[in-house]
Amino acid sequence: MNNPVSTRRPFIIPIFLPHAGCPHQCVFCNQTSITGVEPNTVSFEKVEQQILEFLEYKRNDRRPVQIAFYGGNFLGLKKDVIERLLNVSAKFVKNKEIDAIRFSTRPDTIDHDRIDIIKDYPVSTIEIGAQSMDDRVLAMARRGHSAFDTQRAVSLLKDRCYQIGLQMMVGLPEEDEAGSLSTARRIGELEPDFVRIYPTIVLKNSLLARWHENGTYRPWSLDRSIAHVKTLYLFFKKKNIPVIRMGLQAAKDLDSGAAVLAGPYHPAFGHLVHSKIFLDMATEIIKVEKISRDAVELRVHPRSISKMRGMTNNNVETLKRRFQLQSLKIVPDASLAEDSLSVS
Repeated sequence: MNNPVSTRRPFIIPIFLPHAGCPHQCVFCNQTSITGVEPNTVSFEKVEQQILEFLEYKRNDRRPVQIAFYGGNFLGLKKDVIERLLNVSAKFVKNKEIDAIRFSTRPDTIDHDRIDIIKDYPVSTIEIGAQSMDDRVLAMARRGHSAFDTQRAVSLLKDRCYQIGLQMMVGLPEEDEAGSLSTARRIGELEPDFVRIYPTIVLKNSLLARWHENGTYRPWSLDRSIAHVKTLYLFFKKKNIPVIRMGLQAAKDLDSGAAVLAGPYHPAFGHLVHSKIFLDMATEIIKVEKISRDAVELRVHPRSISKMRGMTNNNVETLKRRFQLQSLKIVPDASLAEDSLSVS
């Protein structure tokens, strides 16, 4: 039973199932560090308790509400486990407390039999961990599936009218910017409803950590990752494919550095990408307008002020220095689109 998907960003109730249903250990993976949940600690009772806690927190938030199963390979779970998790969730949909269910899964576990298990439940959205569309990179990452598996999975889900998200990673072993952009192009050809982009982080207790320690793998820098993810974001924007997340969700172990050995982790990675985009736009518009006066005003939508300013006001200082401005003001203007700006 597929519910129509609202265009508003939903209020997500996340249920983490670290490593659950995963037949492989990918080189970059340590789901406990990412989710903060120990493997095999999620019970059906705890799932229901967590849903109730989030609903209490939500209260007057009028956005659509979705229960989301993340961190594992949902369709790789045993049939009875899938059904019990969906039954716990579906009763909240029946009571009109929740609008729909979503989950993430591997492409190679999406087939007709598995989709038949969920067909009578109110699942609206399925996210596929594609990570790359290069079979050589997938093999190096020990993903255990091919690019064709992702293509086939998308086709099957489209036939069943699910909303589809695709997840990709940048900076995987044996992949450079050209290869990553090729993956983005192939993902774009599949026309998913949205995309998530994650930079590759070296997490403790992962195989990638061992490769990093012996010099086999060198992670991308933060600046390199931001620059490339900006390119990918603009590519998907041109294709009218929303990018709903860039960078890992902030978590206690990640933010403290306890879980991260190396790599471009930043709790506000997506904000840094958007700030770079706004810096580029502002630079171009000031050049085109050939502004020579000392004081400049940049007008942006109120929700984009922090993106235009940059972290610690970095964009403002960069523009003042680059164009020798005495004053640069960022002025809110609700008449503008959130991804645009004007100069006055």
